[in-house]
Amino acid sequence: MKFFSNFRGPRLGTKLALLGMALLIVPWFSYRQLVEMERLLIQGQSQAQLLTAEGISTLFNGRADLFNDLPIDLDDFEPLFAHPLSSPIRLDGNADDWDAELLDDYLSFGSDTGTADGDFKILLGERAGQLYAHLRIVDDNLVLRDPDYLRLDNADHIRLKFIKADAEDGRYTLVLQESSELSGFSMDEQWRYAETGAADNRVQGFVKQENGEVLIEFRFPLEPLGSRRYFGLSWFDVDDPVDREIVNSTQTLPKAGQSAFNLVVLRTPEVRNIIRGLGYSGARIMVIDDQRRVRAETGAIQVSQAPESDPRIFQRIARIFESIRPWIHALVIGESYNELDYGDSEESEADRAISSSLSGAPIALRSRFGEKGEIILAAHPIVTEDEVIGTVVVEQNINDILAFQRTALEQVILLSVLSLFAVFIALLAFAGRLAWRIRGLRREASAAIDTYGRLRTNELTHEMYAGDEIGDLARSVSNMLTRLHRHNTFLESMPRTLRHEINNPLNTLSTSLQNLAQEYPDVAESKYLESAKRGVNRIGSIVQNLADAANLEDSLEAEELELIDLNELIDNYVANCKLVHKQRSFVYRGAGRPAFALVSDFRIEQLLDKIIDNAIDFSRADSPIRVQLDVFGDQLQITVANRGPVLPSAVEKSVFDSMVSHRGQQNRLHFGLGLYVVRIIAEYHGGFVRALNLADGSGVAVMVQLPLALLDEDEDSGKPPIISERISAG
Repeated sequence: MKFFSNFRGPRLGTKLALLGMALLIVPWFSYRQLVEMERLLIQGQSQAQLLTAEGISTLFNGRADLFNDLPIDLDDFEPLFAHPLSSPIRLDGNADDWDAELLDDYLSFGSDTGTADGDFKILLGERAGQLYAHLRIVDDNLVLRDPDYLRLDNADHIRLKFIKADAEDGRYTLVLQESSELSGFSMDEQWRYAETGAADNRVQGFVKQENGEVLIEFRFPLEPLGSRRYFGLSWFDVDDPVDREIVNSTQTLPKAGQSAFNLVVLRTPEVRNIIRGLGYSGARIMVIDDQRRVRAETGAIQVSQAPESDPRIFQRIARIFESIRPWIHALVIGESYNELDYGDSEESEADRAISSSLSGAPIALRSRFGEKGEIILAAHPIVTEDEVIGTVVVEQNINDILAFQRTALEQVILLSVLSLFAVFIALLAFAGRLAWRIRGLRREASAAIDTYGRLRTNELTHEMYAGDEIGDLARSVSNMLTRLHRHNTFLESMPRTLRHEINNPLNTLSTSLQNLAQEYPDVAESKYLESAKRGVNRIGSIVQNLADAANLEDSLEAEELELIDLNELIDNYVANCKLVHKQRSFVYRGAGRPAFALVSDFRIEQLLDKIIDNAIDFSRADSPIRVQLDVFGDQLQITVANRGPVLPSAVEKSVFDSMVSHRGQQNRLHFGLGLYVVRIIAEYHGGFVRALNLADGSGVAVMVQLPLALLDEDEDSGKPPIISERISAG
């Protein structure tokens, strides 16, 4: 309990700041609610996609004939399908002369987003034994062929790889020239130099740049492809016209190490016809056989992009939110937040879903798509006679859900931060204002009483008209000061009243004792009569001391200060003390030179009387009382030291207070006014007084410091000293 009694709580501003911080529970709860909403929405979409996949898989259950092994010839499959063209094509880079219904059949290659450097879209057509192609290539730095170079692989170019009619590999490079024309060359095995050195006139094309894209339109004869028409196309990107190194390539050819062409879309016509009408916006449906080959595909995953019209400030806030969200998630949810937790790559998640589905277990996974996109991938097995023959995979992006959640979170965080900041500033201002008012009231209340407990004012002015609790406190303290002032006034006037009331009976008693002594001479010598006279005189002295102490400050105001040499004054005073107190020994050591001060000589003697009386009462009878005057700079110091009991450390600061006595219970005739009078006289003269124990612990020294008067002496004129400055003791 003693520990808690010494404990101090925080300040008002700290409490209000903690209260403001407690409001963080609002965004904490909002974040948890939004995260739970995201989980519910994603779970709902996952179940919906899984039901869609299950419904589509029922269309293929028991249809093992649709998933037989591929035939030897590829007539039923379209690695790169060339559409029949109904009208001639002008090679000018524009696709507006192609059939309008074909413009939606571009095939995309490269990254998932289709916006990376080197990504391209291709549209193929066939007419009059010619293969026509229109490419839209993403390339921000087009490097054309330099005719001074014999090598053809040191500029942006297109490579065509096919199998000739004689089963040999065919290699052609289409190079881009400054004339905007496209030239085709039959290439060697290293794809560096042309085999014949001359361009094949059968290959023609046109190149132009438009809206950040490279548009290429060319035609290639179908005759070299043979009957099987294996055909692949690659785009090789060179960005630096100085070093001319290939930095990127995008192809429809098989990857390195594979023995067959990488068929872009391997379609079974009947399966494709079944699912063609089942696709819906933003989703991709694939039918995959047990050999993990894509038999049919419809639809495409749409990656919604952030609107470019968003103000820059909101884009900046979104980036800031993305950077701090992992810490917010870990703080609120208690688990790490990482968008890569869904798997090491998009392929790994897709493989896991397909493997699980082909093993007979439906599954729905959350996976990445591209750099920042996310999708839900649902897979359901296709069975026939208790055997899994394939799977239906439904993929759909969840960017709308994530965008909704991200926008909501950004708004919650932003509004919470702004609200908390506004509340914190308001609380801080309120706390500052409240603390300022309380401190002002405390300063005024503290200034109403001086260090010695005397009232300086009888009312307060600060916060007196405030209507809140602080105003009530100020009025209560002011009323208390008013009552204390009336009580102190009564106490201050009581000594004068008592002196008047007591002196009358004392005078009567004193006269009666004198008359008694005159009428009865025999009684005059009685010791009892002498004791009564001493008692009457003592009572009169006490009453006079009380009256003097009460009237001291008022009487000091009427005193006139004179320029006095305290060295001479104290020397004479000590000499008189030796005559009056013959039984005690006094030793005086002066300053050795005049020490002038503006003082009242009568009050200085009164001050010395009180100190000497106190020293006589507390000193040993065989020890001298030492009086010393010293000058230190602009101050002079009067010291009275005696050998005797020392002052306890607890009473050193209160020894000069009014009505304080340390003489013990056996002496009830002293009221603690002597040293109080010393302090009042010293402070009136601009000085101060203090009592210290001697260094050797043998007694007490009372020191009075007063300001020294600085003098200018005109030695030539013989004029008396003139006071040039009075230094206050402070």
